[in-house]
Amino acid sequence: MSVEENKFKNSMELFESKDVVKICAPMVRYSSLPFRLLVRKYGCDLAYTPMIIADSFVKSEKARANDFVTNLNDRPLVVQFAANDASVFAEASAFVINYADGVDLNCGCPQRWAMRDGYGCCLLKKPELMEDIVKTLKNRIHRRDFSISVKIRLLHDLGKTIEICRRMERIGCSWITVHARTPDQKHQPANWDPLKDIVDSLKIPVVANGDIKSMNDVTKVVNVTGVKGVMSARGLLGNPALYNGCERTPKECVQDWVNLAAKYSVTGQRFHNHLIYMLEKSLTKDDRKFFNCMTSTTDVLDFLEDNFGVSRKYDLITF
Repeated sequence: MSVEENKFKNSMELFESKDVVKICAPMVRYSSLPFRLLVRKYGCDLAYTPMIIADSFVKSEKARANDFVTNLNDRPLVVQFAANDASVFAEASAFVINYADGVDLNCGCPQRWAMRDGYGCCLLKKPELMEDIVKTLKNRIHRRDFSISVKIRLLHDLGKTIEICRRMERIGCSWITVHARTPDQKHQPANWDPLKDIVDSLKIPVVANGDIKSMNDVTKVVNVTGVKGVMSARGLLGNPALYNGCERTPKECVQDWVNLAAKYSVTGQRFHNHLIYMLEKSLTKDDRKFFNCMTSTTDVLDFLEDNFGVSRKYDLITF
């Protein structure tokens, strides 16, 4: 865990001051500090850490050092935890309260391992436990500007979804993010329409997640639902400048990623994978196949210089 300076911005004020808050979603392996800094440069208002297992975070100093890294420019920041125990969630939050602007309870992860261990979507079947987790932390924190939010998925019964949201509002949630798919839906198109009923049922802000791939999508979902925020995952991976209105990743953004990767020691496959996503719309099918199969950073940098004029002023460690 590292931070350059203990300086905060109130994440909740974003929802009061902006028509639409543009958010980078929690993404395992991808929404780490360098990528968060990249999207912030291109119009992202608020960023989440990758989902962190609260139990491991509490028990292991190594996990804390590996899972949570931030700095002065990484603001405002929300730390997302997967938890199924109120005291553990509160303990994990205590470690980050002086370095972040809020925490989020993951109640939307549909992966089998998460469901097996009682995390993510599994909590939607236990609204009393969700209440206990949020309420316990609410009673322990002493920073009024520290947000507590929840990220969920739609249930097949919209009425039950709304009731969970109302329960979260009653116990003091700052906002609720709704992934517009049910737990059993994977790649089906997001269903934004139910979000309007959720928005109309709550006084706290609602954030829409799912299929936010362009600013046209942002406009559409806001007009359809009235949400106060939008959250993008794959859309930002493919185009970190999405929130600036760019249709595809601009060359300057690729250069910024190379520079940030060098500064923060992002190397090997992780460095390359981000570029694979970022350049998908800019390369022909053959060039994509060629680029995606590269196995050395030198080859990747040569390709970027030859095809996009990206400077090689930094050299990265090879794969």
